[in-house]
Amino acid sequence: MSQANAVASASRCAPPWRAPLIVAVLGLLWFWLLPDFLGLLTRIAYMALFVLALDLVVGVSGVGTLGHAAMFGIGAYSAGIVALRWYPDPLVGLVVGSACGAFVAALSGAFLLRYQGFTFLMLTIAVLQILQSLANKFRDWTGGDDGLSGFTVSPLLGMFRFDMKGQTAALYALTVLVVGYYVARRVVDSPFGLSVRGINQNRARVAALGTPVFKRLWAMYTIAGALAGAAGAVSAQSNAVVGLDSLGFTLSAEALVMLVLGGSGRLHGALVGVVVFTLLHHTASSMNPYHWLFIIGAALMGVVFFSPAKVWDALRRRMSRTSTSSP
Repeated sequence: MSQANAVASASRCAPPWRAPLIVAVLGLLWFWLLPDFLGLLTRIAYMALFVLALDLVVGVSGVGTLGHAAMFGIGAYSAGIVALRWYPDPLVGLVVGSACGAFVAALSGAFLLRYQGFTFLMLTIAVLQILQSLANKFRDWTGGDDGLSGFTVSPLLGMFRFDMKGQTAALYALTVLVVGYYVARRVVDSPFGLSVRGINQNRARVAALGTPVFKRLWAMYTIAGALAGAAGAVSAQSNAVVGLDSLGFTLSAEALVMLVLGGSGRLHGALVGVVVFTLLHHTASSMNPYHWLFIIGAALMGVVFFSPAKVWDALRRRMSRTSTSSP
């Protein structure tokens, strides 16, 4: 059975809201049981949305990129500028950040997606570097090296303030993640998403069947840009500061590492990878701030020898045998 057929079978068995609901329940359990680590929960939530967007490009579409932080950074700067200069409502900033991320993805993708392989990879890095240079140049709008700061967002829905404890920020970031996860799941399980998976498996055969390959990839790239922009907006609103590192190569590389850790092409792998990487980073850096990368490297080596996709398949087969054997 091909990957597309396997995904179609899985989508028929599992409703698209089940996985986002599980994420929401787990996030709420964290919120109630670990109130001292709400800042970590907030970071995991918006980074999970960002890596989820990256998975739509890398895992589902099969397009390797190291410049997806461009959409994240643009979304963050857009939300910060809107809050600072125009309207501080967080939902308005979220919509603007998502729209700007989609716009940058659509504009750059119209050119970049005409190339493949190493050429596309290098061009995405070039776009990222250009945007970072522009953000550094327009200091009056972005703050340059000092970052964009001094803005605050108004209470969410006019009632819930972004307090110092981070309760509102955590629930807000978790809600955006759950909604974004649901949207991504519906897109991937749709006929459109399955056709994009087919392009990933065999581009020439899908093109021979009359599928508009470029338009499908461009549409998926734009959707991923919108989700990445929303993640950047949540980051800016939660931290009340946007730095040039939000448009940095390091962020793109870290997101790719998180995706590899959890397994690409399955959406839930992106969430698992973010949780594993963030908790490893938090724990290892607190124990040894100079050699925590050794643990991350060891985890990556484990992924090389034990593929997350094979592990998920083995667990799914084992659960299926258990459910069929039970009376």
